[in-house]
Amino acid sequence: MRRIVRAALCLALSACGAAVAQARQQTAATTSDVRPSEPHVPLAQAAVAYDVAGNEALGGRLRTQALAGTPEAPVRNTRLVVENRSPVFYNYVAGWATFYGEDGVRCGEGLWKLEAFAPQEQVEVDTPGLRLTCTPSTWRLVATTLLTRTGDVAKPREQTAPPPAEPGTPSANTPPAAAAATTPAAVPPLEINVNGKTIPLQLGNPLEVVVGKERVRIIVQQAP
Repeated sequence: MRRIVRAALCLALSACGAAVAQARQQTAATTSDVRPSEPHVPLAQAAVAYDVAGNEALGGRLRTQALAGTPEAPVRNTRLVVENRSPVFYNYVAGWATFYGEDGVRCGEGLWKLEAFAPQEQVEVDTPGLRLTCTPSTWRLVATTLLTRTGDVAKPREQTAPPPAEPGTPSANTPPAAAAATTPAAVPPLEINVNGKTIPLQLGNPLEVVVGKERVRIIVQQAP
């Protein structure tokens, strides 16, 4: 599995280098994570997940509320309904549903994911890989990956006007070919293939790959 992660990292870095060499443009997307901490809520209450800008992105409620596990007989799966509360369409969404006992100690976490998530849409998902070892009293919903459509990504910054040409420097008589050469090209669509699964990839948008119980974050961004 670690070989797959290394291969994914190499593919992501290669795609980033090709895109930067072709585009030569700045992006307004930011990788700074200013989201508030998602709160723990009772099992019967809806949970909220935020995006990296701190905006409310997803809501979730448990379909399965009769949860009672022990270390000897853990609960292996549960179902929940996830709602897209943002105004954008997500190509791919993934996150965690975590559960806590009465003492506040986490006793289980399950990874969920879905694709083609429209605004205001609700989708029922499950959490394969869950190992719940208690009777939880609260839970939390966390979004780790929110990949939008290309048209929903922040647009590049406007190019500033060039400075006045110095005496003897061609300006108005500049050939059209030279002017066209300075126009930045569009960023090509990027994707990453992990063990046969194709996932859309965007500059500045974090992508997390789960290796066992360890999460590896991949961020493709332009070089300074």
